Amino acid sequence: MDFNSSGGGNELHNKQFYQSEESKPLLGEMSAPTPPEGNNIKLGAGPCKRTLLHCSSGMRYKLLQEGDIQVCVVKHPRTFLSKILTSKFLRRWEPHHLTLTDCSLASATPTGYMEAALSYSTIEDLQLLSWDNAPKYCVQLSFPGGTVFLQAANSYLRDQWFHSLQWKKKIYKYRKVLNNPSRWEVVLKEIRSLVDMALTSPLQDESIHQAPLQIISTLLAENTNLSSQDHENIIVAIAPLLEKNHPPPDLCEFFCKHCRERPRSMVVIEVFTPVVQRILKHNMDFGKCPRLRLFTQEYILALNELNAGMEVVKKFIHSMHGPSGQCPHPRVLPNLVAVCLAAIYSCYEELINSRDNSPSLKEIRNGCQQQNERKPPLPLRLLRPEPPTPPPTSLLPLSPPPSAPLSPSPTLEILVELERNNNTANARRKGPAGSDSEPNLIDCLLVSPALNALSIQLPAQADRVLGCFALILKMLSDYDDWRPALASLLQPIPFPKEALAHAKFTKELKYVIQRFAEDPRQEVHSCLLSVRSGKDGWFQLYSPGGVACDDDGELFASMVHILMGSCYKTKKFLLSLAENKLGPCMLLALRGNQTMVEILCLMLEYNIMENKDTQLQIISTLESTPVGLHMYEQLCDRQRELKELQRKGGPTRLTLPSKSTDADLARLLSSGSFGNLENLSLAFTNVTSACAEQLIKLPSLKQLNLWSTQFGDTGLRLLSEHLACLQVLNLCETPVTDAGLLSLSSMKSLCSLNMNSTKLTADTYDDLKAKLPNLKEVDVRYTEAW
Repeated sequence: MDFNSSGGGNELHNKQFYQSEESKPLLGEMSAPTPPEGNNIKLGAGPCKRTLLHCSSGMRYKLLQEGDIQVCVVKHPRTFLSKILTSKFLRRWEPHHLTLTDCSLASATPTGYMEAALSYSTIEDLQLLSWDNAPKYCVQLSFPGGTVFLQAANSYLRDQWFHSLQWKKKIYKYRKVLNNPSRWEVVLKEIRSLVDMALTSPLQDESIHQAPLQIISTLLAENTNLSSQDHENIIVAIAPLLEKNHPPPDLCEFFCKHCRERPRSMVVIEVFTPVVQRILKHNMDFGKCPRLRLFTQEYILALNELNAGMEVVKKFIHSMHGPSGQCPHPRVLPNLVAVCLAAIYSCYEELINSRDNSPSLKEIRNGCQQQNERKPPLPLRLLRPEPPTPPPTSLLPLSPPPSAPLSPSPTLEILVELERNNNTANARRKGPAGSDSEPNLIDCLLVSPALNALSIQLPAQADRVLGCFALILKMLSDYDDWRPALASLLQPIPFPKEALAHAKFTKELKYVIQRFAEDPRQEVHSCLLSVRSGKDGWFQLYSPGGVACDDDGELFASMVHILMGSCYKTKKFLLSLAENKLGPCMLLALRGNQTMVEILCLMLEYNIMENKDTQLQIISTLESTPVGLHMYEQLCDRQRELKELQRKGGPTRLTLPSKSTDADLARLLSSGSFGNLENLSLAFTNVTSACAEQLIKLPSLKQLNLWSTQFGDTGLRLLSEHLACLQVLNLCETPVTDAGLLSLSSMKSLCSLNMNSTKLTADTYDDLKAKLPNLKEVDVRYTEAW
């Protein structure tokens, strides 16, 4: 009811008011957003989108939820006495802390004018007004029987209260209307009006767009029998709200259903594409909203169902990366990897859920599955393929067939064929006697080349999903800027055992591992190794004997080559190869692989093999090829020079002139005997980490000065393995970092260490102090640990 109609409000003849009723847009065609030129998804033309209406330029306000304000209530006068009591001379204002709930305006102190909450449904009119004769800024709320005035301190607060109340009132109305829909034509009209109201509101708050989405999400959850056309109409209507907001969980379910049922709908391309792009660019944690990840997964599968198939997916991935060499959105790659991992996991979910009812990998390997100890079988069967010929003596017999066959599954079959491993590998992998512990992941899968052929057949739909997301991982590995982060994310092998036992999956993933092995950056190819000691990584999985190895060791040789060319020319790495992969190394060296020939020479040079027969076998292997013979002769020459170098005699102290290089140091050390050299100063020279190969040949070296050189982390790792007697080390103003400094923890004889002006951090410094008991003099000035 208008306040002017009441008898007590004649003094408000100068009031100025306005209303903010939102205009309603018409359905029409909207041109699709222009994707990046050259590599974008082609958007079909169709009446799938609406013209967007955005709030015109002007003041912006935050949605109020509560606040302090002056309140005055004027009842409609019915008698002469009531007119006198409601006149402006007798009117009083009360301070209240008001809260704007979802359904009413309530006071924190329900007394006086606000003893009872004012429901939004009773508010008939909402207006702004100002008085010229007094600096009072008021909002007028008309309700049956009277008017409520809310007085703010200034015009901005008054407008903020006005727009907040107006928003609460209208959203309350839409919630009531859409909770009890009668005709879907009316509902669709109301949805469009609700969306337009949110788009044109001067309020800037996350809830302004989320509240309409929640209302529509609830509506769809309660009405599941909608037609496909109703689906599309609703999606098109709410599309403008999704440009800057993630869809709520129930709405994600609705979108997933549409992607599964109508993957070729133009709505998928034109409406869902910007929504998924925003999710991938801005989502911080799929764990908090897994349905966002599921929606992204279903969207990509819908793209895969289009005529162009994977070409559309490739263009979408390229559009997410951008045309430049560096992706500007750091969250895109982790989110894409999370979606891929979850999708690949879902392909093997039936098999994973059947683990408790199928023979464990340990039982399969030992051939001792016991049917009477099993739970009732699930839809999963283990089939033994009939051998075409009698097996050789090295084959293990399978367990006798159970009395009650496992119930077959029409969609999933596992074919298991077992062969015996060689005695050495079998003894190395076998746990302690009587141990019932389940073997670790790679221990379940790593076998000799002819030991374990585990073939998994997936359902057709799961096979398509696997192919789609495996291809996405391959595409991600093709981007140079994404490869380091991708390698780090995949380093812990975040796939189930069943996926690693699936030949198709490991064959698809082999391309990704090859890309890691070809990358010269240490941060990439170092991820081929395990995350920590005691665990196996991709290097072991794709080595000869690993279940993923499907070649003659070419990928293995490539991985060894890149690792040896980096900072892994160490005793620890060579010991690991000698213990686990000596056979494949010798076989590849026998076939003339230069990397493996170099590996065998290093094993001899560093005295990795203690067994004389094994050393003679390595020498015979090297002498069997021209490349091996040449490198072995060079090794013999180096050994003779090393004996001459380490012969007792020569100086005990040596200082190289400034600007000396690695070649100068090598030339000097090759000129005589330095078996007595204990103190070497390379300060202010131009030596690098490459000179470490010369330094480790000095058996008596106790003091080393590398002040202001280019000696880095790679050299430190080599020194830490070979110069265990070093006591004094000066690394002042060198480019060493935590990665190299941590390796010094194995040099227990260190008593003086200068790390002044290096990239040492406090955590590394604490770690070194704890692991070096003899360390007495330390210089960490001008570092983070200072």
